[in-house]
Amino acid sequence: MHRAVVLGTGSCLPRRVLTNDDLEQMVDTSDEWISARTGIRTRRIAGTGEQNYQLASQAAEKALAAAKVSAEEIDLIAVATLTPHMMMPSCACFVQAEIGAKKAFAFDLNAACSGFLYGLDMADKYIVANPAMKVLLIGSETLSARINWEDRNTCILFGDGAGACVLTGAAERGIVDCNLYSDGSLWKLLYMDSPASRNPDLLIEERNGCFMQMTGRDVFKHAVRAMENAVLDLLDRQQVSINEVSLVIPHQANIRILNKLTERLGVDQEKVFINVDKYGNTSAASIPIALDEANRQKRLEQGDLVLFCSFGGGFTWGSLLMRW
Repeated sequence: MHRAVVLGTGSCLPRRVLTNDDLEQMVDTSDEWISARTGIRTRRIAGTGEQNYQLASQAAEKALAAAKVSAEEIDLIAVATLTPHMMMPSCACFVQAEIGAKKAFAFDLNAACSGFLYGLDMADKYIVANPAMKVLLIGSETLSARINWEDRNTCILFGDGAGACVLTGAAERGIVDCNLYSDGSLWKLLYMDSPASRNPDLLIEERNGCFMQMTGRDVFKHAVRAMENAVLDLLDRQQVSINEVSLVIPHQANIRILNKLTERLGVDQEKVFINVDKYGNTSAASIPIALDEANRQKRLEQGDLVLFCSFGGGFTWGSLLMRW
């Protein structure tokens, strides 16, 4: 059976760097407090000419160049995002126009921080059905537009950026297996409200504004346990030891979650790719940005087993195993 294999990766980060020292001037916090609790030292903030679709398009063009695939060859564009700059058209349609992928159909998917993982599984399903298909999968976010910059518990965590990959079918390599989950009953622990309704019969009172809301302690508890179980179930089903995995690329939420997960899985820390210190939590963009960096740093060799895992609002979470 042919499965989805990565042909090339790319990423794009905004120009502006927001440091912990900068945040000290904005809210009651400190570099020491942020670093100790999150591991984050800097994050990127989008500005003029850096709308979500523009970051996504630049990441896509880099992935296409690395894959040696033209935009005209792409059959499907999917963008994982919860921060499109417009409700309609989709971010993916804007990307299609920007890069000139004339024959592709395009849509967005929203599974919060797990969006790129959901997208990989979805792309695999398309490619199993049509191995010649070429899919451009992007994770792109401008979370800075949806942050309450007076809330020190959330504004310190999130950043902007985009990552992309080009996938097609291969017989010997590619996605091995995937576990995906969700639990909508816990939505109040991590959510972003919608803008106020213009329908007088659908007015919702007591809105907190269209920005990120999070109960950090509870999210931490659920995130570690959920990702651990998703990974262990997947490895057990495939009869793969964690020691056989060459590289783990987790969602870059914060360093405490990553360290606790690494400890519970019993994986060597040198096998866990971490860049949360540079970019913060970029939601659906965090895994593809990390994947591109790992790829360009030559941390991946053909035949390596790569393990991805993520957790995000919804709640959504999962794990995915890929033969590089």
